Amino acid sequence: MITKHIDYQDGNTPLEGHLAYNETDMPKPAVLVAHDWSGRREFACKAAERIAAMGYVGFALDMYGKGVFGADGDVEGNSALMNPYFTDRALLRQRINAALQAVRQLPQVDTSRVAAMGYCFGGLCVLELARSGADVQGVISIHGIFAPGNAANENISAKVLCLHGHDDPMVPPEQVLAFESEMTQASVDWQVHVYGGTMHAFTNPVANNPDFGTVYKEVAANRAYQSIANFLGEIF
Repeated sequence: MITKHIDYQDGNTPLEGHLAYNETDMPKPAVLVAHDWSGRREFACKAAERIAAMGYVGFALDMYGKGVFGADGDVEGNSALMNPYFTDRALLRQRINAALQAVRQLPQVDTSRVAAMGYCFGGLCVLELARSGADVQGVISIHGIFAPGNAANENISAKVLCLHGHDDPMVPPEQVLAFESEMTQASVDWQVHVYGGTMHAFTNPVANNPDFGTVYKEVAANRAYQSIANFLGEIF
């Protein structure tokens, strides 16, 4: 497997992605990987490498800026990094679309076959990518936030898969229902897989804070990755 850092930009903001791929059957479909609220750290990079092991190009994108990272457990610091994008969805859409444009310029990528997946905050990011009307085949939200923001939806052409823990305190059942209604009214090809007895951040092995609502659950993580493989196989 080949891995390398890729410099790209959103306007004047320098960004750094993590690219992973196997040098066979080039060019090949690409999957953007949007990080959680702590930035493009090891978890997102390993997820991109997992995508590469599945036979695609994985690209862990950068929402915050080159060298800007939070830390595990730093609720105040990570919130400060995330909130400007959470509250300004136009800014969020611009930043993630910059990653999409960067990936489409890579020689390893089949530009007609691109998808995106994201964890927690990154799940929100890929849903906003779809809401922006981006030309991607599909997006996958993994324990992501569903609530729409202050930017109107464009025509959503991407297929949508959401992998959600029923006991996630950050996404209560009424938010799930509202999202399903939003997607249905927009005539989107959507799926929501809900895992019982499962909280937020269930795919992250270091998540172990029941009071905050973030707990790793191996069985749910395994089911989620099987669903991801099935979904990518369908859209590509």
